[in-house]
Amino acid sequence: MEITLTSGKRIEIKPGTSILESLKNAGIYLTSSCGGKGTCGKCKIIIKSGQAVSKSKIKLSHEEVDKGYTLACRTFPSEDVLIDIPKESMLVVEGKVVTGKSKDLQTLLNSTGAKIDPLTERIVLQLPPPTLDDNISDLERLRRELFSKGMGCLRVPFRFMPDLAKTMRKENWEITLCTIHTEDCEEIIRITPGKKKTPQYGVAVDIGTTTIVVFLIDLINGELVDIASTYNSQIRFGDDVITRIVHATEHNKLKELNDVVVTDINVLLSIIRKNHRINIDSIDCVVITGNTTMTHLFLGLDPSAIREEPYIPTANAFPLSYAGELGVKVNPNIPVYAFPCIASYVGGDIVSGVLATQLHKKQELCMFIDIGTNGEIVLGNAEWLVAAACSAGPCFEGSGIKHGMRATDGAIEGVKIHPETLKLELKIIGDNVKPTGICGSGMIDAIAEMFLTGIIDQKGKLQKDVSSNVRKGEGGLEFVVYSGDGMELVLAESDIENIIRAKAAIYAGFSTLLKEVGYTFDDIQKIYIAGGFGKFLDIEKAIMIGMLPELPKEKFEYKGNTSVTGAYLCLLSRKLRAEAEEIAKKMTYIELSVSHSFMNEYVSGLFIPHTNIDAFPSVKKLMEK
Repeated sequence: MEITLTSGKRIEIKPGTSILESLKNAGIYLTSSCGGKGTCGKCKIIIKSGQAVSKSKIKLSHEEVDKGYTLACRTFPSEDVLIDIPKESMLVVEGKVVTGKSKDLQTLLNSTGAKIDPLTERIVLQLPPPTLDDNISDLERLRRELFSKGMGCLRVPFRFMPDLAKTMRKENWEITLCTIHTEDCEEIIRITPGKKKTPQYGVAVDIGTTTIVVFLIDLINGELVDIASTYNSQIRFGDDVITRIVHATEHNKLKELNDVVVTDINVLLSIIRKNHRINIDSIDCVVITGNTTMTHLFLGLDPSAIREEPYIPTANAFPLSYAGELGVKVNPNIPVYAFPCIASYVGGDIVSGVLATQLHKKQELCMFIDIGTNGEIVLGNAEWLVAAACSAGPCFEGSGIKHGMRATDGAIEGVKIHPETLKLELKIIGDNVKPTGICGSGMIDAIAEMFLTGIIDQKGKLQKDVSSNVRKGEGGLEFVVYSGDGMELVLAESDIENIIRAKAAIYAGFSTLLKEVGYTFDDIQKIYIAGGFGKFLDIEKAIMIGMLPELPKEKFEYKGNTSVTGAYLCLLSRKLRAEAEEIAKKMTYIELSVSHSFMNEYVSGLFIPHTNIDAFPSVKKLMEK
């Protein structure tokens, strides 16, 4: 028997094996935090054709059942089946793809001038056994040995005391300490009998509003071992941070939001560990970064004041916490370091991004932009840094768009419309795969091309008589981007409106922040672009729709997921951890919601490319042809 995915990939399946297990054996991972017991309801798939027996333990909605939804872990095909995997169900594990990324990260680490000096350290000690002449206590013996090695301040938490005597004697007084430097002192986080210098791993986590990314890192050589990512399960409580804050506070569901994000991280971590057969006690440290709301929800902190004027979070700098306190499934004594935030709407992910781009060391004026669910902007150089945030919404990450998806295999990431025939050429991520959705860069391309060919006007309204691909859909007019193999992918007029609102907010954020500090776009020497879809972004198309300012192409530089990159750097270097904390202290936050010009700029941006067409001379030329 075979499972066929809508992408065209075929997978053999043995009788009596669930779809979840068969997909897993083929290297395709679904979210399944209950371990395949059928109780979490996260591994949903859609059976398009073929017969299968479902043994689901939870009830799906009538609407889901009508559409063919079922749980992959509790579904057993009785013949060949064709299935579709919703984007919310997918996990992504990079596997061998990390080799190039690992080299790039190690090169970046070296370029900062920092050596590998992880947040945690392992120290092997051979203690002299006690005698009648040397009869100090076990704890004093430990302190004396460390003092002789130049370690003056040592904090020993009481939780290690009950087993201290047994641990020290088990391997003839040879022990391995794992410590972390905190508050000007070394604190013991683990005591192990014998010599346990290696292996030694760390975990870097980027908690995005839409996606979660986990890096597993070898702390000895800085190698990136593997990457796993998934949609943030908090999406079911709302696409944006405000909706989630309301759900957490007004509906008393903070614990629920906290649980789902911790579960997501644990699932990703579990998959990577199993793939590489890594013992849980080999992991020494976890670094997390995210926007201020995501960090609060992960730590279980009350986020209610973040959305209320004067927009004050519970904390911007977070005390060191431990895995056992937070429910992260590693050794409970392992420290969890959370990147410091700047303000309610500029979080640790932006501090991490500045660290990753080294913007804080540049002499020339630079701009950093992270285009995700929230559009955060940093302007400055080695002398000063200012930051602002604007709500772009999750559309560029695929959420809130009818056929939107992340920039993964099967996503349409490029669109070209022939100016005379109006035929479409599509560029799809992955080798020999059929399109299954449209990612952010594909949306931008499509809108730019539709605008150039007259399929949409400056307001983003579809023109019925220009292209046969424009048709009436359930919610109004829509443009068919792809049709084939029983599948149609469209951009609805409401999708186009979402994207125009998002690009208007981003451009308004740029221009307002520059005005606040007395600069113009011409003063900027470099613009660093971060965000999941930026790798595939066509700068010229983004300028054409008015999302990015019209500047020479060489001034733009894509930097990838700088949030998790900064977490990688911090995990491997105490020096860079100190730099991150200095960046957070140095950065000034400007609240755009109280800026008189922001709303004017935003409204002006609700046209393609902008009401001030003179700011986009190359687009103006194209429009005049």
